[in-house]
Amino acid sequence: MIYITGDTHIPIDIHKLSSRSFREQESMTRADHVMICGDFGGIWNGGNEDKYWINWLKNKSFTTLFADGNHENFELLNALPVSEYCGGAVHKVADGVYHLMRGEVYNIGGKSLFVFGGAESHDRVFRTEGRNWWREEMPDAEEYRNAEQNLKAHNYKIDYVITHCAPTSVQRLISYEYESNSLTEFLEKIKDNTVYDKWFFGHYHRDMVVDERFTAVYNDIIRIV
Repeated sequence: MIYITGDTHIPIDIHKLSSRSFREQESMTRADHVMICGDFGGIWNGGNEDKYWINWLKNKSFTTLFADGNHENFELLNALPVSEYCGGAVHKVADGVYHLMRGEVYNIGGKSLFVFGGAESHDRVFRTEGRNWWREEMPDAEEYRNAEQNLKAHNYKIDYVITHCAPTSVQRLISYEYESNSLTEFLEKIKDNTVYDKWFFGHYHRDMVVDERFTAVYNDIIRIV
């Protein structure tokens, strides 16, 4: 099984994955996956609270996968060891907890999933670099290049796309308040040049079926496989 949910902002919104809220986990195993569409927040300062919640997820019956969002400590996240999981590169946080890296393609449950995290913080003016904001929230040229190469290797055909923010045109359907940037424009290009069944994203703090292909997730936990 594969389930998709939105931002967890550990510890603020992680309780959606509690046994009381997410009862499906009673019948799940490590072969089953819950994917978080960015703003994981569990790698924040390396302190006891981080350790508590990572251990909490580690002890779940399922495997936790997350794309990065904009509210992550990228200095700590990118210092984690890189390994391979389901055909793509990951940062291993703990047994059963993995960060899905930007531009990678994974084969899970017989389905291909293209993942590209990151977003531009709407609240940047209220944050301090190196304490609660990091420039790496936006992709660099190598991450864009990696995405292009991996999509090309799959003939631009993917079952599911998992991102944190949405392509520019989809973002506008949510609200005209959201401005475009280099990442939303890159995702727009992927939207127009890639064949895919469904696209799931977080970031906007709402549960919304935008159209037959695009779904914003926040509190919902949606089974896709």
